[in-house]
Amino acid sequence: MNTRHLRIGLFASLIGGLCSQSLAQEAYRLPPPEIVAILDAPPTPSVSLSPDRSHILLVQRENLPPLRELAKPMARLAGMRLDPATNGRHGPRRYVGLTLRALPDGRDRAIRLPDDPDVGFPAWSPDGSRFAFTITGEHGVQLWIGDTATAEAEPLTGFNLNTTLGGFTWMPSGDRLLCRFVPEDRGERPERLRVPIGPVTQQTAQRTAPVRTYQDLLKDAHDEALFEHLLTSQLAIVDASTGERTNVGKPAIFSTASPSPDGRFLLVTRVRRPYSYLVPFYSFPAQVEVWDTTGRPVADIAMLPLRDTTPIGGVPTGPRRITWQNNADARLVWAQALDGGDPKAEVPHRDRILALDAPFTGEPVEVLRVEDRFSRINWIAQGQLALVSEYDRDERWTRTWLYDFARPAAPGTLVFSRNRQDRYADKGSPVTTTDPRGRRLVHVHDGSVFLSGQGATPEGDRPFLDRMSLREPFATERLWRSQGESYETFAGLLEDDGSRILARYETKTQPPNYFIRDLAAGTRVAITSFPDPHPQLRGLRKELVKYERDDGVQLSATLYLPPDYVQGERLPLLVWAYPFEFNDAATAGQVRGSPHRFTRISGTSHLFLLTQGYAIMDRAAMPVVGADPETVNDTFIEQIVASAKAAIDAAAELGVADPDRAAVGGHSYGAFMTANLLAHSDLFRAGIARSGAYNRSLTPFGFQSERRTFWEAPEIYFQLSPFMHADKIDEPILLIHGQMDNNSGTFPIQSERLYHAIKGHGGTARLVMLPYESHGYRARESVMQTLAEMIDWLDRHVKYAPPRSASESLATPGEGDGGR
Repeated sequence: MNTRHLRIGLFASLIGGLCSQSLAQEAYRLPPPEIVAILDAPPTPSVSLSPDRSHILLVQRENLPPLRELAKPMARLAGMRLDPATNGRHGPRRYVGLTLRALPDGRDRAIRLPDDPDVGFPAWSPDGSRFAFTITGEHGVQLWIGDTATAEAEPLTGFNLNTTLGGFTWMPSGDRLLCRFVPEDRGERPERLRVPIGPVTQQTAQRTAPVRTYQDLLKDAHDEALFEHLLTSQLAIVDASTGERTNVGKPAIFSTASPSPDGRFLLVTRVRRPYSYLVPFYSFPAQVEVWDTTGRPVADIAMLPLRDTTPIGGVPTGPRRITWQNNADARLVWAQALDGGDPKAEVPHRDRILALDAPFTGEPVEVLRVEDRFSRINWIAQGQLALVSEYDRDERWTRTWLYDFARPAAPGTLVFSRNRQDRYADKGSPVTTTDPRGRRLVHVHDGSVFLSGQGATPEGDRPFLDRMSLREPFATERLWRSQGESYETFAGLLEDDGSRILARYETKTQPPNYFIRDLAAGTRVAITSFPDPHPQLRGLRKELVKYERDDGVQLSATLYLPPDYVQGERLPLLVWAYPFEFNDAATAGQVRGSPHRFTRISGTSHLFLLTQGYAIMDRAAMPVVGADPETVNDTFIEQIVASAKAAIDAAAELGVADPDRAAVGGHSYGAFMTANLLAHSDLFRAGIARSGAYNRSLTPFGFQSERRTFWEAPEIYFQLSPFMHADKIDEPILLIHGQMDNNSGTFPIQSERLYHAIKGHGGTARLVMLPYESHGYRARESVMQTLAEMIDWLDRHVKYAPPRSASESLATPGEGDGGR
């Protein structure tokens, strides 16, 4: 008897009954033991380099938190998820320990902390002599200070920090911190009335206000009261040595509070009423002011109205992104739209940048204008120079200019200009360092700056470090580039001239570790020795695969094969992907990633299926190409089907995959892609769709890169909605969704309704709703369950599936039944 058919029969006898049952709730399950062992391995620590480059902090990460941490009471208010017990953000802990390591000798000193701590990521003082972090307890958040010289840490405050909108920041002097506290006299938490005083009402009248599909918004008067109760904080300056606290101003809801570079002023943004039930807190009315460090108002900068009328894809009118100029003592800068915030308006300049110097009593000065939308400023540690970037959304084009903010209205000089999606043309990002005042500035040495980039090439990424002159024509010199069958990235400067750097090195078989690289001597000294988290996977095979779509678009994917793969064996195949839109085929076909990276498998990664005998085409390119971004989605279906077919064909031509046993999967927009592929082709035997959106009429003001509204292009919304084609989804689909998904557009109801539609038409589907989980899944129980579900589904419907009948075909749009 055929061995494969025997396995099919045995497997079917074990699970056959499940296929016909509709279960309400099941106990949590575990994936196979080999996967559990990998998941339970300690995670690699995060690394933070001190400003003086003398030490690194190894920040131990939580592995898989228990579900009970996600199940703690939560307040969902104005786009946030808060823990009412601690007055902080809701969610499981991320970090559990700190170790201080000296450079270059690598001497370790563990920081003594309370038992089983919930540690916030540390923030270095400007000179690196101290570091601050939070400890979250059962009933509050406490600020701790660590001493670099002694490697000792102690609490600086009680459990009374308010971290809902921040928590603390170092003052430029480095001996004090600006903190937010729970007001001492704020009173009891408001309780919801068992019997409401009346209905909740909203009203509009001839006021255009298109909004995205936000979640966790305010719903009623009780939410408003609880929002004010939890988010109101008292600013205070705290001495880093003694803990002495000096209150600053009166309590308010501070969305921002930051000291000026010279430490004399505070820029504060206070959220004001009326609140909205349609947008998150950051679009509420707000008062932007400058205070002195005692809390005395110095100047009113802007009164920002409720920002619910911003055009889709546009920006608010009036001042936005108000911030300090980091390379000046006390100067504010902000952007202001010249096109009414409307990206479709035809104007010579879209934005202007204004500046206002202390004492903030004069009129702001216009420093520059940009033709396209302002995107960012990198302040340079030389005079008042800055790199200013703008972005043309129609052409997907970005340009970066060098400006001198000490010379308002002086023309800028073009430094970079490229298609944002053209990775091969990316010159890198400016390297920043922390100055003695704690300001992040583009590092300058001898009239040049440093650029660090991914170094994308047709053979994969080759990270680099360049030096670029600040004088035209901005000549660059290559200082270092990742070489050989390895992947090495720049992690920080250790010398001002760039002669020594901190680098992160890895290969296919060696996990990432940090090294001190001497560029002049060509030497490399290890300063960490993180072990392989899953040595049982050392034999897995990985290669970059290039192939071509039937319309000539170049594609690529990373092909993974199991550690025990036998040459010539054809394995069941999983294609895992996420679609992206491009203006042209040249950028769409560029290679992304590197074949030389270490493969770290964790969480709910689909790569765990390697342990179960699957071949995986990972990050399989799914480009949607169109010269006009307004209409690029008109051929979305045809293009993803063509890309999927090309991926299967490529794996089959290599002799490693059985094209008759192929599955497709994706997360979020990748789940949307998966459902569409099952609805509009017969390429796959089954699919896995996690946290997706399937009915685009529920995201009527645009989604992903779609700019048209439902009313402007109803036929496209219908065509691209798998829900509308549920009757055509006749391949088995596994739908997984967090019950508390707060990602814009991917409401949990999206998966529930698609499941109902498929069931109503006699299709095969399984719906798994994960309690307390959001868009991604974090709890140990949820991660284990998700992997168990994925393995069982693919084993049942792909790996051990009987061969297709002769009547079944691998049809593509335009073939067979209505384009199937």
